[in-house]
Amino acid sequence: MEPTKPSNESLFSSPAPLPIADLDDAGRLACLRLIRSLNVGPVAFRDLINHYGGAKQALDCLPHISSVKASPKKIKICSEEDATAELEAAHKIGATPVFTIEPGYPKALANLSVPPPLVYTMGDKTLLQKPAIAIVGARLASAAGIKLARIFASELGRAGLIVVSGLARGIDHAAHEAALDTGTIAVVAGGLDVIYPPEHEKLHHLISQSGCLVSEMPCGFKPRAKDFPRRNRIISGLSLGVLVVEAARRSGSLVTARLAGEQNRELFAIPGHPLDPRARGTNDLLKNNGAMLVTQPDDIVQALKPMIGLENQAFREPQAQIPTAQPEDTLTNSLNPQSETPDDIPRKFTLSHGSTKTTAPPQHKPNMARTSLNNQSVQPSTNQNHAHQVRQILSPAPIELDAIVRATGLGTNLVRAALLELELNGEIERHGSNLISLKAQE
Repeated sequence: MEPTKPSNESLFSSPAPLPIADLDDAGRLACLRLIRSLNVGPVAFRDLINHYGGAKQALDCLPHISSVKASPKKIKICSEEDATAELEAAHKIGATPVFTIEPGYPKALANLSVPPPLVYTMGDKTLLQKPAIAIVGARLASAAGIKLARIFASELGRAGLIVVSGLARGIDHAAHEAALDTGTIAVVAGGLDVIYPPEHEKLHHLISQSGCLVSEMPCGFKPRAKDFPRRNRIISGLSLGVLVVEAARRSGSLVTARLAGEQNRELFAIPGHPLDPRARGTNDLLKNNGAMLVTQPDDIVQALKPMIGLENQAFREPQAQIPTAQPEDTLTNSLNPQSETPDDIPRKFTLSHGSTKTTAPPQHKPNMARTSLNNQSVQPSTNQNHAHQVRQILSPAPIELDAIVRATGLGTNLVRAALLELELNGEIERHGSNLISLKAQE
């Protein structure tokens, strides 16, 4: 029997709201010092603010708490110099820090059980307060998956939903690009000034101008493998629901799907061809993990209509909470980093058939000779095997020639030549209306 989801009205109810107030420069500096202090995580930040009524007061009391803390891991308070340098670096690139105790913090994210204490934003911050849908999927996506991501992102954007994704290759890139005109939010695992992957520099810039970039990491921070699940938690946390377009059984998109379930967000998946390994993860979500099967954007619009209609209730501003006295040992326990699992989510997602592991995406060198946004992956150099590149984005699902051209970034003549080579090798099938697919393995 599946667990019962809370009603739409309580979907974003916060178990421990923080006192909300405008921060001056000194208050912002105190909050950052508290967050960056060693062994003070999101739970401790929330408990300290609620107990002492503010970051400045909490910082004053931290030395005493540290001296009586039973854990061998002592608290080391972040210096004013380090915190000031971080804020100045953010200001230099045009990034704005927003803390959970400020009115401008994203409302959906604020109502997670343990929200990130701080996010940096760049661009149109009003998008963070609007109903959103996350679209995620494979980095090495098929041409069919790329086309579906574009269609869904474009139509859902026109329906009034902001499209959230992770600025990765493949499905993420296609979703962001298609939603540039209607509103898109890119959540990145590194600092907002770190372009990853490097070939998305132009898209990164466009989103910073017309959309919104979000990260909980300081400027200059280069992402590590363990930082991507933390990014995925923000992607799902900002959204009413998550749509998985393509995902293999070993896929970071399944981490986002698992987190969406933990956050009581709606989970959607597009079914894929049974012979395509890039569809096995999405098909498993549909069979075994309660995802809603969707084949057109309106399926998602209809499912989210009740929540969008209750926007004022669903995205309530967290209510101010008058700090109440707590036993000192309660605060001491909250400073134990072992209890703060949302800040250290294992990069693992367990499905009914077993467990899988995901790793950080491989780095590729960009080809600076081509910067068109029509390309969703690293552009090939002239000595690469075009037939191999075309084969990578084909699947058993038939797709149009134009979609192959767009997904690879190759010219029509090069794609035709590559298809001819694949056809002579017996690797593809041609269908009516100029459709091409990989030949099914016997």
